[in-house]
Amino acid sequence: MSNESNLKSMSDLVALCKQRGFVFQSSEIYGGLNSCWDMGPYGVELKNNLKARWWKSMTLRQDVVGIDASILMHPTVWKASGHVDGFSDPMVDCKVCKERFRADNIDMTKPCPKCGSKESYTDVRQFNLMFKTQMGAMEDTSSMVYLRPETAQGIFVNFLNVQTTMRKKLPFGIAQIGKAFRNEITPGNFIFRTREFEQMEMQYFVKPGTQKESMEQWKETRWKWHVENGLRAEKIKWAPHGPDSLAHYADAATDIEYEFPMGWGEMEGIHSRTDFDLKQHQEFSGKNMNYVDQVNNEKYLPYVIETSVGADRCLLAILCDAYRLENAGDPDKERSVMKFHPALAPIKTAIMPLSKKSELEEVSNKLFEDVSANYKSEYDVAGSIGKRYRRQDEIGTPYCITVDFDTLNDHAVTIRSRDTMTQERIGIANVQNYLKDKFKF
Repeated sequence: MSNESNLKSMSDLVALCKQRGFVFQSSEIYGGLNSCWDMGPYGVELKNNLKARWWKSMTLRQDVVGIDASILMHPTVWKASGHVDGFSDPMVDCKVCKERFRADNIDMTKPCPKCGSKESYTDVRQFNLMFKTQMGAMEDTSSMVYLRPETAQGIFVNFLNVQTTMRKKLPFGIAQIGKAFRNEITPGNFIFRTREFEQMEMQYFVKPGTQKESMEQWKETRWKWHVENGLRAEKIKWAPHGPDSLAHYADAATDIEYEFPMGWGEMEGIHSRTDFDLKQHQEFSGKNMNYVDQVNNEKYLPYVIETSVGADRCLLAILCDAYRLENAGDPDKERSVMKFHPALAPIKTAIMPLSKKSELEEVSNKLFEDVSANYKSEYDVAGSIGKRYRRQDEIGTPYCITVDFDTLNDHAVTIRSRDTMTQERIGIANVQNYLKDKFKF
């Protein structure tokens, strides 16, 4: 029987993330702000590594380029996209406890799930999810703008700019990583559903009639990317959208879901968006958005295959999947460990002098200086060596390098593996080559 168990409760992960500096509640000293979270020192490293891996996987391709569009856009953008008139959820309140619910998530014939009151709901009303703000000094409707609820529209309105300046022929894609904002009625489950979040999106423009083949190719590519990040294949699955659940602009859609502690949840969507977005922006702006195929002497609005992954949801899946509890209940052997893929691990190595003796620290400091020039590393000298190992296990550090008194004679160090806890004696002169071999990604 395995001595290793997976994450059972989200509360365990929340506690570890707070204790080890991955995620903090926003404005915690003031009681926090509901469903807003801050990335701590290790969380931001982990998230940046994740985003860098996504960016590299997209923009190293010859057929994808990147942009970084403004969060604030002309308000007509959201009229054209349908967000002003149609981006809303049905909302009800309990008249007794004042709790707010999405009407499609509760049975209104039953008592309030918060306080148990019967027949206490208000009438259902539509609640637009976009945050509004004012641009300029005057707070009137003419200066009203929105915090973008998605990053995709910044790509669509820049389609012609990118296509002409980069001289791209179809098919080609435009990638972007950026913040989006949704005034969710019922956010929750840690960083799974928040009001401020980050998206990693790519819109791939194709000739009409080729979208089905292109979508299948991108589905395969995106699934492979998640597995290569270390997510176990048995913890992810496809969730295709049926005809009744397709967005009005799509002719096909499927999600990649991860099995979180609270159940299966969407992590990424791959959607065939047809020509809806470009057609809408052409109509509302009066700008011709047609692609000119000079080889075949054709003009048409491209169709779009969208790959949209929530950076925060993907980060949550990485955290959940990496969490292991080994030898539970054994006071001598129990350990919690974050088995991150080495490319994602926020800290790659920890340099540990066995004691604070000056001769050991002198060697350790020199080794730390050399190693940290190539890998994000920590110098860890506080506490017993066992406690330091456990601390680095919970951070997810793949390799701990210990400098001991034998080092002064044999000029070698002990390198311990996070996953196997095996130890190897390696000459100091060979440490860089050892790590280079281990960090091949």
